[in-house]
This record gives sequence, C-alpha cells and structure tokens, in this order.
Amino acid sequence: MTVVVVGGANLDLKARTTGVVVPGTSNPGTIATSPGGVGRNVAENLARLGTPTVLVAAVGSDHFGDGLLDATAAAGVDITHVRQVAGATGTYLAVLDASGDLAVGVSDMAATATLAPEHLDPALIGGADLVVLDGNLRADTLAAAWALAAAAGVRVVIDPVSVPKAARVETLLGERPLWCITPNTGELAALGGTVADLHRRGVELVWVRRGAAGSLLSGPDGEVQLETISGEVVDVTGAGDAMLAAFCHALLGGASPVEAAAYGHAAAALTVASAQTVRPDLTDELVRSRL
Repeated sequence: MTVVVVGGANLDLKARTTGVVVPGTSNPGTIATSPGGVGRNVAENLARLGTPTVLVAAVGSDHFGDGLLDATAAAGVDITHVRQVAGATGTYLAVLDASGDLAVGVSDMAATATLAPEHLDPALIGGADLVVLDGNLRADTLAAAWALAAAAGVRVVIDPVSVPKAARVETLLGERPLWCITPNTGELAALGGTVADLHRRGVELVWVRRGAAGSLLSGPDGEVQLETISGEVVDVTGAGDAMLAAFCHALLGGASPVEAAAYGHAAAALTVASAQTVRPDLTDELVRSRL
C-alpha cells in the first residue's frame, strides 16, 4: 500500500528558551536544526512505520537541500520526485518556551512555491493507495494534485498546516470530494467554522486536533472524542505530522478510523518526548507499545 505525499520540505531551526519567553528582548536558550517540512515529516514518519512512501516536494540547490535529500532517503522515503531548484531551501523557525510548547513559528517556503501543477506525475498520484497533501502548496498545485487523485478514485487527506494556509484550502472545498481533513481548532475556524460545514462541503472525515485536549473524529458513523496519551513533553514540533502519518499507516493496515486516530495519538506522544522533529527510532511496534 503506497502513499504519495505532496508538500513542504525544509530545514527546521528550533530555538528553545530556558525560561519564560520575554517578548521584545533576547532570551537565553538553545538552538538546534533538523530536517523538517510538514509533507517531508509525514513521509518520513510513514516510512519509519513501514509504509512505502513517495515524496513530491522541492528543495533548494544548496547544502541544506542536499542534507534534506540524504536524510529523507536514509529514512526509507522514495525521493525520486523531489525537485532541487535554484535558490535556497525553505526554512521553518520555531521558538519554543521552556516547556517545549510553541511560542511563535515563521516559515519561509519559497522553494515549495516553485512546485507547480506541471511538476505532478498523474500516473504516480493516480496509482497511489492514499495521497496526502499539505497546505504549504500553492493553491493551483494543491488543486491539481487533489483533482488527479479524485479522478483516479484515490482517497485524499489534507493537512491545512496553519490558519493562513487553511484559508487557502477553504477556497477549494466543495469543488471535488475530500476523504479526510485534519485541522486544529484555529484552522477549523478558517475552513468555515464547524465540522458540520465541512461535511456539507463534501468532506467525509474531519479529524480536529485539540492539542492537550485530545481530538474529535467525525465521520459517517458519528463523532468520537479521543484523549491524548500522557507523557513527557520535550518538544512539540512535528507531533501533528507524526499523528497524521500514523493515522494513515494504521488505516492502510486495516484499522478503523477511530482505531487509526488512537494509534496517531500514540505516535504523537512518542514524538513530543523526543528532541527530534521526527523520532528516529519510531516503529510500528514502539507505537503499539503506547496503546
């Protein structure tokens, strides 16, 4: 069962303060880098869990781009459809407080913005068992990938990524069916405000991620509230990406949506306990040990 992920790939630059974040001044702390990007992170998590995964993305022709390609391939992801373009690789800067929670994030996705509809392979997307799209894509590229999958009868999952990018996704809803969307509460508001609104616009599954409050999964069989799995929080960066990847992995393995969402929560709990954006020792067996 193959997943094609179309989305962002960039370098994560993570700054964590040693105390309460004080705005408007320099804060003592630590700074680290790691491979990142929502689409890339989802693809790496899927590959580490054992799902064959192809990444469609764009990185710069620089040292960071070379490093991203090497790290992603080493994790088991097929990177033959990742374009290396002129210019700098995208960068995501996250400022975390002492507890590991995000204080503010800034993304530079210029390389991802070069990924255009003509760079999509219809045979690749149409031959997938599942297609995952992230909101970092240009609106026309997002729409084109979605249309190619829909025409082939392939299920599509969209991660809106952020409130501003969810507004971009909102303009495309209703044009074609969507199997699943995974907003947080802020992104849900940008997508129209309510779960019922999304269902009326052709979305079959809506999985609202609520951070420490758990999540809400809504579909044809009704709504289910799921709780987070408690544990140590080192760094929240990448938790949502692991959650989505694990959800897709479990679904392709035959789990029900509710079972897959619970499996996603377990992967997220493991990820926030790691300093890495993608936990390097993530396996199916490790995730199941937290259920």
